[in-house]
Amino acid sequence: MFHGRSRHNLDSKGRLAIPARFKEVLERNGGDSVVVTNHDRCLWAFEKDDWNIIEEQAARLPLFDPKVHAYIRYFISGAVECQLKQGRITIPADLREHAKLDGEVVLVGCLKRFEIWQKELWDEHEFPRAREAFAGASEALLNISF
Repeated sequence: MFHGRSRHNLDSKGRLAIPARFKEVLERNGGDSVVVTNHDRCLWAFEKDDWNIIEEQAARLPLFDPKVHAYIRYFISGAVECQLKQGRITIPADLREHAKLDGEVVLVGCLKRFEIWQKELWDEHEFPRAREAFAGASEALLNISF
């Protein structure tokens, strides 16, 4: 599973170093690529096998449901497989533009995926919002047994 947060620099060609702990997850599962797609104001990155599950589930959704169309047109169509080369991936320009990625970024481990955020957006908006919501979310999860 992907966990932890780290800051990295995205170079002008869109190359991004993947943290060692994330590379270990990929290598342990035999992966040499990640599937990156747009989501909200960031990018989501999945191991190839986990992405295949998402695609299989999407293919079973109701064909004529407008919400399904929106999901497939936005989330599924945005997906690009990015090869891991020398510990880095190259994020295509359209995905970088979507998430306004430039310079310093934050990688956020979220179990089956990791997120890629523009540092300023993460620091000024998303992390404070997540921290505020945490107390309410913690209460809602009290009934889950581990």
